[in-house]
Order: sequence, then C-alpha cells, then structure tokens
Amino acid sequence: MLKFAEFKKVKVRYSDTGKGRVIVLLHGFLGSHKIWLEHIKKLSKSFRVIAIDLPGHGETPAIGYYHSMEMLAQSVKAVLDSIGVRRYVVVGHSMGGYTALAFAELYPENVCGLCLCHSTSYPDSEEKKKDRDRTINLAKRGNKRAITDIITSLFTAEKLSKIQQLVAHVKQIAESTSKQSIINSLEGMKERKSRDLILKFSEYPILFIVGKKDSLINPDSVFSQIGLCKYPFIVMMEAEGHMGVYEEAEKTSSEISSFANRCFRNKF
Repeated sequence: MLKFAEFKKVKVRYSDTGKGRVIVLLHGFLGSHKIWLEHIKKLSKSFRVIAIDLPGHGETPAIGYYHSMEMLAQSVKAVLDSIGVRRYVVVGHSMGGYTALAFAELYPENVCGLCLCHSTSYPDSEEKKKDRDRTINLAKRGNKRAITDIITSLFTAEKLSKIQQLVAHVKQIAESTSKQSIINSLEGMKERKSRDLILKFSEYPILFIVGKKDSLINPDSVFSQIGLCKYPFIVMMEAEGHMGVYEEAEKTSSEISSFANRCFRNKF
C-alpha cells in the first residue's frame, strides 16, 4: 500500500518498507517506485527503504508545466520530512540521479551517501538538448507510443530474449506516464545545470554504477567525475547498458547494500 506526503497541493506517493537506517530510491524518466520492487525486497531486510514516485510519474500527478530537478528534489524532501527521517543514502537512476544531485545541493546536511546509477553530474550537451526537443515534439503530437518504445533500446540487446518479462514491466510503467508529464520531465532534464561541484565538495562517499554498454551516459565521462570525489566508489557493469541496475537487480542491490553500510558506519 502506498503512502503519500503533501507537496505543492498534490500527493506525492511513496512506499516505505523495512526498518533501520534509510535508503531513498529515485527512479528515472518514465519510471515509478515499482521499478525498484526487486531491490526493495533485498534492501529492506537490512534497511528502511523509501521509494518515491517523482512528480508526473507513477501515482504522483504532474505539477504545472515544468519539472525542474530542484522541484523534484523538493518533493523528495517533503516525503522524507513527513516521515521524520533526517539522514539517508540517496540512490538515483538516470533522471533520479539528476534529482539526487539537486537534492544533495539543496540539503547537504541530510545526505550521508550518494549513488548515481547510469547517471551524470554533467548537463545535457547541445546535441542531447536537440534530441530532447525532438522527443518533446513527439509527445506534443500525441505520439507517446514512440517515446515508450524507446525503453526497449535502453536494455542490452544481447539480453532482450531472456528478459522480455522485465522489459514488458518497465514499458507498462512508462505507458502510464501522461503526455504533460513527459514534456515536463524532458524540459527539466534539458535545462538542468552542471553539478560536478557537488561531487568535488561532498564530504560523504559517492558510488557510480556504470553500464559499459550504456548508450545514453558515456562510461568514459564517469572517470573524470570520479576524479572529483573525495570518497569515490565505482561498479562497472561490463555487459550492461542504461538499464543495468534492473537487468542485474540482485548484483545492484548487493552493491548498494555494501555501499550504504560503509556510509552509515563511516568506513570509507
């Protein structure tokens, strides 16, 4: 059963599972808290796991006509404040990673660890912004199916025949996202700023989970970001792409669990 917190006159939905130190899970574009179900099962054995439907996704309505990463971060804070938790490890996949970085900038005192899954602190390139504009135009013309079909391309092609059920699950979640929410999120990602300075000045550990075959986030760009961090950790998924955290959910959960233990025990 989902719970909710009030934020800007909407109900931000979230799941709250397990007991102990808190891990916050933030999904990517066209996702929802349901993306994390396998991770929640494993992580909640040792931690309290909060998985949030970001505005415009899952069962949380869109807010206005533009979803900045800062606003998404504020919605996350509203949830965490409503349940009275003050320190946590924040894990974000893709757009969730952009949100996590915005959160770390706005609320550094609440973060004791940051995990970026197939994500980056760098802003969109001009070429990427043009790609986003093309997708926005598709959405405005009502061609949402063409957008959700992109989901398939984010998985590793060699594994598709073995993970059809997983791909279908992720696409089903994506197809529930409204046209306005798609536009709002794309505009927000397109206009997000660089947050590499967050990496440079953070006094807590940062974990990068990287897919070597990621078609959206260049794996090579991650190494320059790792060099900025005081306490960097990296997991390189040699055979996975942008959805590696879901293709290899058990491995990902184990890595997040180990990382969270380091953060909470100050062993880094």
